Amino acid sequence: MADGDCFGESWSARFLSVLRIIAAFLYMQHGAQKLFGCFAMPQMHSFPLFSFMGLGGVLEFFGGILVLLGLFTRPVAFILSGQMAVAYFMVHASKGFWPILNGGDLAALWSFVFFYLAAAGGGVWSLDYVLRRKGLRGHS
Repeated sequence: MADGDCFGESWSARFLSVLRIIAAFLYMQHGAQKLFGCFAMPQMHSFPLFSFMGLGGVLEFFGGILVLLGLFTRPVAFILSGQMAVAYFMVHASKGFWPILNGGDLAALWSFVFFYLAAAGGGVWSLDYVLRRKGLRGHS
């Protein structure tokens, strides 16, 4: 086996966790912007909680926290992936085919990053991993 393969095998689960943590940290900022007005441009404000944007903010902020911690990563990431797919088709797709032109490139990217995390899980640096290991140890 080549040295690159050993590196890839030993670090891929860790890099999965790094991707999860960084993506969640960045995603949470969008939720904080919608819910609390943090990081907002002067013309942007927080949205009412019981609105479409308010629901998006709740999913982005609190779903982001769960993904950041790696807790319930697969189901939460699946929901967030769907949220971004809906956002893409409701807001961006009607403005044209190319995501770079319709402003939907981030929504599309978020959708596929979260779809990947829904399939791959949270990696070795996640609460899901810790809880799963504790559950296995309890039965041995």
